[in-house]
Amino acid sequence: MYPIPTSDSAMPSNNVPHAKKSFADFERTFEISPIDGPLGAEIIGLDLNRPVSDDDLARIRAAFVRYGLVVFRDQRIAPQQHVAFSRRFGPLQVHVLNRFHLQGHPEILIVSNVIENGQPIGLVDAGADWHSDLSYMPKPSLGSLLHAQELPPEQGDTSFANMFNAYETLPADVKRTLEGRRAVHSYVYRYRRLQKLSPWRADLTQKQIDDVPEVDHPVVRVHPESGRKALFVSEGFTSHIIGLPADESAALLKFLHEHTIRAENVYRHAWRAHDIVFWDNRSTVHYAPITPQHLRRTLYRTTVEGDVPV
Repeated sequence: MYPIPTSDSAMPSNNVPHAKKSFADFERTFEISPIDGPLGAEIIGLDLNRPVSDDDLARIRAAFVRYGLVVFRDQRIAPQQHVAFSRRFGPLQVHVLNRFHLQGHPEILIVSNVIENGQPIGLVDAGADWHSDLSYMPKPSLGSLLHAQELPPEQGDTSFANMFNAYETLPADVKRTLEGRRAVHSYVYRYRRLQKLSPWRADLTQKQIDDVPEVDHPVVRVHPESGRKALFVSEGFTSHIIGLPADESAALLKFLHEHTIRAENVYRHAWRAHDIVFWDNRSTVHYAPITPQHLRRTLYRTTVEGDVPV
Protein backbone atom coordinates (compact mmCIF):
# COMPACT_ATOMS: atom_id res chain seq x y z
CA MET A 1 0.00 0.00 0.00
CA TYR A 2 1.08 3.54 -0.70
CA PRO A 3 1.72 5.51 2.51
CA ILE A 4 -0.76 8.32 3.22
CA PRO A 5 0.92 11.27 4.92
CA THR A 6 -0.77 13.24 7.68
CA SER A 7 0.51 16.55 6.31
CA ASP A 8 2.11 17.91 3.17
CA SER A 9 5.44 18.09 4.95
CA ALA A 10 5.25 14.32 5.37
CA MET A 11 4.70 13.63 1.68
CA PRO A 12 6.94 10.64 0.89
CA SER A 13 9.61 10.47 -1.74
CA ASN A 14 10.54 7.29 -3.54
CA ASN A 15 13.60 5.23 -2.70
CA VAL A 16 15.30 5.52 -6.07
CA PRO A 17 18.99 6.40 -5.59
CA HIS A 18 19.85 9.95 -6.68
CA ALA A 19 22.99 11.78 -7.60
CA LYS A 20 24.27 14.33 -5.11
CA LYS A 21 21.82 17.24 -4.84
CA SER A 22 22.41 20.92 -4.29
CA PHE A 23 20.44 22.86 -1.65
CA ALA A 24 18.13 24.17 -4.37
CA ASP A 25 17.18 20.64 -5.33
CA PHE A 26 15.60 20.16 -1.91
CA GLU A 27 13.35 23.22 -2.18
CA ARG A 28 9.68 22.53 -2.72
CA THR A 29 8.73 23.15 -6.34
CA PHE A 30 5.01 23.39 -5.60
CA GLU A 31 2.54 23.53 -2.74
CA ILE A 32 -0.45 21.32 -1.94
CA SER A 33 -3.46 23.20 -0.64
CA PRO A 34 -6.50 21.18 0.53
CA ILE A 35 -9.85 22.36 -0.78
CA ASP A 36 -12.43 23.26 1.84
CA GLY A 37 -14.81 20.35 1.43
CA PRO A 38 -15.12 16.56 1.54
CA LEU A 39 -12.31 15.95 -0.96
CA GLY A 40 -9.79 17.63 -3.23
CA ALA A 41 -6.58 19.66 -3.14
CA GLU A 42 -4.91 22.21 -5.42
CA ILE A 43 -1.36 21.77 -6.70
CA ILE A 44 0.03 25.29 -6.71
CA GLY A 45 3.15 26.39 -8.56
CA LEU A 46 3.72 23.36 -10.80
CA ASP A 47 4.22 23.84 -14.56
CA LEU A 48 3.77 20.58 -16.47
CA ASN A 49 5.75 22.04 -19.37
CA ARG A 50 8.79 21.29 -17.22
CA PRO A 51 10.03 17.83 -16.20
CA VAL A 52 8.41 16.43 -13.05
CA SER A 53 10.93 14.65 -10.82
CA ASP A 54 10.25 11.26 -9.25
CA ASP A 55 10.12 12.90 -5.82
CA ASP A 56 7.56 15.46 -6.99
CA LEU A 57 5.53 12.72 -8.66
CA ALA A 58 5.48 10.83 -5.36
CA ARG A 59 4.14 13.94 -3.59
CA ILE A 60 1.44 14.33 -6.25
CA ARG A 61 0.43 10.68 -6.00
CA ALA A 62 0.25 10.79 -2.21
CA ALA A 63 -1.97 13.88 -2.37
CA PHE A 64 -4.11 12.24 -5.05
CA VAL A 65 -4.70 9.18 -2.84
CA ARG A 66 -5.22 11.21 0.32
CA TYR A 67 -7.60 13.82 -1.12
CA GLY A 68 -9.23 11.80 -3.93
CA LEU A 69 -8.71 14.63 -6.44
CA VAL A 70 -5.99 17.13 -7.30
CA VAL A 71 -6.31 20.25 -9.44
CA PHE A 72 -3.43 21.60 -11.55
CA ARG A 73 -4.17 25.21 -12.52
CA ASP A 74 -3.32 26.96 -15.79
CA GLN A 75 -1.60 24.05 -17.54
CA ARG A 76 -0.93 25.14 -21.13
CA ILE A 77 0.32 21.80 -22.38
CA ALA A 78 -0.05 19.94 -25.67
CA PRO A 79 -1.84 16.58 -26.01
CA GLN A 80 1.45 14.66 -26.17
CA GLN A 81 2.46 16.20 -22.82
CA HIS A 82 -0.93 15.30 -21.36
CA VAL A 83 -0.44 11.68 -22.45
CA ALA A 84 3.16 11.53 -21.25
CA PHE A 85 2.32 12.94 -17.80
CA SER A 86 -0.65 10.58 -17.45
CA ARG A 87 1.57 7.60 -18.25
CA ARG A 88 3.74 8.42 -15.22
CA PHE A 89 0.90 6.97 -13.11
CA GLY A 90 0.41 3.74 -15.07
CA PRO A 91 -0.69 2.28 -18.42
CA LEU A 92 -3.42 4.22 -20.20
CA GLN A 93 -6.77 2.78 -21.21
CA VAL A 94 -8.25 3.50 -24.65
CA HIS A 95 -11.98 4.24 -24.66
CA VAL A 96 -14.24 1.95 -26.69
CA LEU A 97 -15.85 4.91 -28.54
CA ASN A 98 -13.03 5.34 -31.05
CA ARG A 99 -14.94 7.98 -33.04
CA PHE A 100 -14.16 10.43 -30.23
CA HIS A 101 -10.45 9.74 -29.91
CA LEU A 102 -8.25 12.78 -30.49
CA GLN A 103 -6.59 12.40 -33.87
CA GLY A 104 -3.07 11.04 -33.41
CA HIS A 105 -3.68 10.40 -29.70
CA PRO A 106 -6.06 7.46 -29.17
CA GLU A 107 -5.37 7.63 -25.42
CA ILE A 108 -7.30 10.93 -25.31
CA LEU A 109 -11.11 10.92 -25.31
CA ILE A 110 -12.69 14.19 -26.43
CA VAL A 111 -15.48 15.29 -24.09
CA SER A 112 -17.42 18.04 -25.83
CA ASN A 113 -20.88 19.43 -26.60
CA VAL A 114 -19.62 21.15 -29.77
CA ILE A 115 -21.38 20.18 -33.02
CA GLU A 116 -19.55 20.65 -36.34
CA ASN A 117 -21.08 19.80 -39.71
CA GLY A 118 -24.05 18.28 -37.93
CA GLN A 119 -21.92 15.87 -35.87
CA PRO A 120 -20.51 16.04 -32.32
CA ILE A 121 -16.73 16.38 -32.09
CA GLY A 122 -16.69 14.56 -28.76
CA LEU A 123 -18.76 12.63 -26.25
CA VAL A 124 -21.60 15.05 -25.48
CA ASP A 125 -23.06 13.31 -22.44
CA ALA A 126 -19.94 11.78 -20.87
CA GLY A 127 -20.93 12.92 -17.37
CA ALA A 128 -24.70 12.71 -17.63
CA ASP A 129 -25.03 10.50 -14.53
CA TRP A 130 -22.94 9.66 -11.48
CA HIS A 131 -20.24 7.11 -12.27
CA SER A 132 -16.65 5.95 -11.84
CA ASP A 133 -14.82 5.93 -15.17
CA LEU A 134 -14.36 2.50 -16.76
CA SER A 135 -15.69 0.61 -13.74
CA TYR A 136 -17.07 -1.81 -16.36
CA MET A 137 -13.54 -3.03 -17.14
CA PRO A 138 -11.88 -6.05 -15.46
CA LYS A 139 -9.24 -3.57 -14.27
CA PRO A 140 -11.18 -0.34 -13.71
CA SER A 141 -9.47 3.01 -13.99
CA LEU A 142 -7.05 4.14 -11.28
CA GLY A 143 -7.80 7.73 -12.19
CA SER A 144 -8.73 10.17 -14.94
CA LEU A 145 -6.96 13.36 -16.00
CA LEU A 146 -9.31 15.88 -17.64
CA HIS A 147 -7.76 18.94 -19.32
CA ALA A 148 -9.93 21.97 -20.09
CA GLN A 149 -9.68 23.20 -23.69
CA GLU A 150 -12.73 25.44 -24.13
CA LEU A 151 -15.04 26.39 -21.28
CA PRO A 152 -18.50 27.97 -21.12
CA PRO A 153 -19.14 31.01 -18.93
CA GLU A 154 -21.70 28.96 -16.96
CA GLN A 155 -23.22 25.47 -16.64
CA GLY A 156 -19.93 23.62 -17.03
CA ASP A 157 -19.13 22.43 -13.49
CA THR A 158 -18.27 18.84 -12.52
CA SER A 159 -19.31 17.37 -9.16
CA PHE A 160 -17.39 14.68 -7.25
CA ALA A 161 -18.50 12.50 -4.32
CA ASN A 162 -16.23 10.91 -1.72
CA MET A 163 -16.85 7.13 -1.67
CA PHE A 164 -14.76 6.59 1.48
CA ASN A 165 -17.13 8.89 3.35
CA ALA A 166 -20.13 7.30 1.65
CA TYR A 167 -19.17 3.88 3.00
CA GLU A 168 -18.06 5.02 6.44
CA THR A 169 -21.32 6.90 7.10
CA LEU A 170 -23.61 4.01 6.15
CA PRO A 171 -25.86 2.59 8.88
CA ALA A 172 -24.40 -0.53 10.49
CA ASP A 173 -27.20 -2.76 9.20
CA VAL A 174 -26.58 -1.65 5.61
CA LYS A 175 -22.86 -2.37 5.99
CA ARG A 176 -23.74 -5.88 7.13
CA THR A 177 -26.03 -6.34 4.13
CA LEU A 178 -23.24 -5.28 1.74
CA GLU A 179 -20.57 -7.48 3.31
CA GLY A 180 -19.21 -9.88 0.68
CA ARG A 181 -21.67 -8.69 -1.99
CA ARG A 182 -20.68 -8.19 -5.62
CA ALA A 183 -22.37 -6.08 -8.28
CA VAL A 184 -22.44 -6.15 -12.07
CA HIS A 185 -20.96 -3.20 -14.00
CA SER A 186 -21.95 -2.87 -17.64
CA TYR A 187 -20.97 -0.35 -20.30
CA VAL A 188 -23.82 -1.47 -22.56
CA TYR A 189 -26.31 -1.04 -19.69
CA ARG A 190 -25.35 2.61 -19.30
CA TYR A 191 -24.95 3.28 -23.01
CA ARG A 192 -28.44 2.07 -23.92
CA ARG A 193 -29.99 4.05 -21.06
CA LEU A 194 -28.24 7.24 -22.17
CA GLN A 195 -29.28 6.60 -25.78
CA LYS A 196 -32.82 7.40 -24.66
CA LEU A 197 -31.66 10.79 -23.37
CA SER A 198 -29.20 11.83 -26.08
CA PRO A 199 -29.72 11.98 -29.86
CA TRP A 200 -25.96 11.72 -30.42
CA ARG A 201 -25.38 8.13 -29.30
CA ALA A 202 -25.35 5.92 -32.39
CA ASP A 203 -25.90 2.19 -31.96
CA LEU A 204 -22.82 0.30 -30.81
CA THR A 205 -21.23 -2.08 -33.28
CA GLN A 206 -21.10 -5.74 -32.34
CA LYS A 207 -17.33 -5.43 -31.96
CA GLN A 208 -17.74 -2.58 -29.51
CA ILE A 209 -20.24 -4.64 -27.50
CA ASP A 210 -17.90 -7.63 -27.56
CA ASP A 211 -15.02 -5.43 -26.35
CA VAL A 212 -16.85 -4.50 -23.10
CA PRO A 213 -18.51 -7.61 -21.62
CA GLU A 214 -20.18 -7.29 -18.23
CA VAL A 215 -17.96 -7.66 -15.16
CA ASP A 216 -18.68 -7.95 -11.46
CA HIS A 217 -16.79 -6.21 -8.66
CA PRO A 218 -17.11 -5.99 -4.87
CA VAL A 219 -19.78 -3.54 -3.71
CA VAL A 220 -17.25 -2.39 -1.11
CA ARG A 221 -13.65 -2.32 -2.26
CA VAL A 222 -10.43 -1.88 -0.31
CA HIS A 223 -8.35 0.91 -1.78
CA PRO A 224 -5.04 -0.69 -2.89
CA GLU A 225 -2.92 2.27 -1.75
CA SER A 226 -4.61 3.58 1.39
CA GLY A 227 -6.27 0.41 2.68
CA ARG A 228 -9.53 2.29 3.32
CA LYS A 229 -12.92 0.85 2.35
CA ALA A 230 -14.98 2.63 -0.29
CA LEU A 231 -18.34 2.01 -1.91
CA PHE A 232 -17.81 0.85 -5.48
CA VAL A 233 -21.20 1.10 -7.16
CA SER A 234 -22.64 3.90 -9.26
CA GLU A 235 -25.84 5.17 -10.81
CA GLY A 236 -24.17 4.94 -14.20
CA PHE A 237 -22.60 1.53 -14.67
CA THR A 238 -23.94 -0.70 -11.86
CA SER A 239 -26.89 -2.69 -13.19
CA HIS A 240 -27.62 -4.91 -10.16
CA ILE A 241 -26.26 -6.54 -7.03
CA ILE A 242 -25.69 -10.26 -7.46
CA GLY A 243 -27.77 -12.61 -5.31
CA LEU A 244 -30.59 -10.18 -4.50
CA PRO A 245 -34.07 -10.17 -6.05
CA ALA A 246 -34.35 -7.48 -8.75
CA ASP A 247 -36.59 -5.20 -6.68
CA GLU A 248 -34.37 -5.45 -3.59
CA SER A 249 -31.26 -4.80 -5.66
CA ALA A 250 -32.82 -1.74 -7.30
CA ALA A 251 -34.02 -0.37 -3.95
CA LEU A 252 -30.62 -0.87 -2.31
CA LEU A 253 -28.72 0.72 -5.19
CA LYS A 254 -31.12 3.69 -5.09
CA PHE A 255 -30.51 4.09 -1.36
CA LEU A 256 -26.72 3.89 -1.81
CA HIS A 257 -26.79 6.45 -4.61
CA GLU A 258 -28.90 8.94 -2.65
CA HIS A 259 -26.67 8.42 0.39
CA THR A 260 -23.53 8.99 -1.69
CA ILE A 261 -24.54 12.32 -3.22
CA ARG A 262 -25.68 14.11 -0.07
CA ALA A 263 -24.51 17.72 -0.19
CA GLU A 264 -21.96 17.29 2.60
CA ASN A 265 -20.23 14.55 0.61
CA VAL A 266 -19.89 16.42 -2.70
CA TYR A 267 -17.28 18.82 -4.07
CA ARG A 268 -18.35 20.88 -7.08
CA HIS A 269 -15.48 21.92 -9.32
CA ALA A 270 -15.86 25.25 -11.12
CA TRP A 271 -13.48 24.96 -14.05
CA ARG A 272 -10.92 27.62 -14.89
CA ALA A 273 -9.04 28.01 -18.16
CA HIS A 274 -6.47 25.23 -18.72
CA ASP A 275 -7.28 23.33 -15.51
CA ILE A 276 -6.27 19.69 -15.28
CA VAL A 277 -8.29 17.72 -12.75
CA PHE A 278 -6.94 14.30 -11.74
CA TRP A 279 -9.41 12.23 -9.72
CA ASP A 280 -9.25 8.80 -8.13
CA ASN A 281 -11.86 6.53 -9.72
CA ARG A 282 -11.33 4.01 -6.89
CA SER A 283 -12.63 6.38 -4.22
CA THR A 284 -14.88 8.89 -6.02
CA VAL A 285 -17.79 9.11 -8.43
CA HIS A 286 -18.53 12.17 -10.54
CA TYR A 287 -21.27 13.90 -12.52
CA ALA A 288 -21.41 16.70 -15.10
CA PRO A 289 -24.81 17.57 -16.60
CA ILE A 290 -24.93 18.12 -20.35
CA THR A 291 -23.97 21.71 -21.15
CA PRO A 292 -26.36 23.44 -23.61
CA GLN A 293 -24.94 23.60 -27.13
CA HIS A 294 -24.81 27.41 -27.25
CA LEU A 295 -22.29 27.23 -24.37
CA ARG A 296 -19.26 25.55 -25.94
CA ARG A 297 -17.40 23.09 -23.70
CA THR A 298 -14.48 20.85 -24.73
CA LEU A 299 -12.08 18.87 -22.54
CA TYR A 300 -9.52 16.11 -23.19
CA ARG A 301 -9.49 13.01 -20.96
CA THR A 302 -6.97 10.26 -20.33
CA THR A 303 -7.63 7.31 -18.02
CA VAL A 304 -4.99 5.37 -16.12
CA GLU A 305 -5.48 1.63 -15.67
CA GLY A 306 -5.92 0.40 -12.11
CA ASP A 307 -6.10 -2.96 -10.35
CA VAL A 308 -8.68 -5.71 -10.05
CA PRO A 309 -10.89 -4.51 -7.15
CA VAL A 310 -10.72 -6.53 -3.92
